[in-house]
Amino acid sequence: MKTYLRDFFEEFSYPEEARAAFEQAYDIIAADAALESGFQALLQSYASDKNMDYDQAFKKMAEISAGAGIHEYTGNFLMLACFSKTLREYYRQEGIDVQIWHTSMCDLKWKLDECRCVYGIWGTFVPGWYGGFFNMTRFGFQKLQFEIVPFRYHYEKDGIVLNPESPVLNTHIPRTGERLDPESVRRSYELGAAFFKERFQIDPVVFVCHSWLLFPRNREVLSPDSNLYSFISGFDILEVEEADDYSEVWRLFDVNYEGDVEKLPQDTSFRRAYADWIRKGEKTGCAYGVHML
Repeated sequence: MKTYLRDFFEEFSYPEEARAAFEQAYDIIAADAALESGFQALLQSYASDKNMDYDQAFKKMAEISAGAGIHEYTGNFLMLACFSKTLREYYRQEGIDVQIWHTSMCDLKWKLDECRCVYGIWGTFVPGWYGGFFNMTRFGFQKLQFEIVPFRYHYEKDGIVLNPESPVLNTHIPRTGERLDPESVRRSYELGAAFFKERFQIDPVVFVCHSWLLFPRNREVLSPDSNLYSFISGFDILEVEEADDYSEVWRLFDVNYEGDVEKLPQDTSFRRAYADWIRKGEKTGCAYGVHML
């Protein structure tokens, strides 16, 4: 497994410091017979059933991490990185293009970057997010990720009628570090639509999204010709929620907001505009919207 991890980190261009941290964590666990036995049991559980109880697996991994003296977030990531080997085999068995596995597993590195930025730790602090990738219900396509969810409303547009419980594709916007340009977004939708239509017989293919990015007032701090403005404008907004605080702004700033706006990084136009928004005491929030190709 250690050889696989080295190859995995190389394939996805992980920072040397991160590679060293995970190899060290792996060696510490492997050196203790009881910890190694527990860790291997987790890997075997996933190899036996991709629909395993992930919450219980992470609880067990937290115990192993504590016993090894490594951070829980580091242990979370180590287990998932090892699971990725078996996931690739599941893809092969089910005839799914390995490129989709690769794009989906990029999310591990994106969340690793978030964890390092927000907490200074090589790992992941959102383990509950990963069940969808590893039970093969959520898949990545270029800049976006999709999974089937039930629709919430009655909705009609362009001859397509949706009712509550109609299957639609939930859209996630990962922190890729790259621009969310319209061409890549369009291609992501097209690839996702074709895949889910063929594999899951979803027809018609309609996309939904529930995100802070869709909050309509974000457009007040964005340039009309910006990529994010274009992305938001691609959705018919059906529901808007305003937040009582700024606890979710870490998603933009990569640090937790502790009440001092001057401590937030302001190295992009969007970050600077959002910081000004906070200074004025304006509301933030999220929204739920629908997008059709």
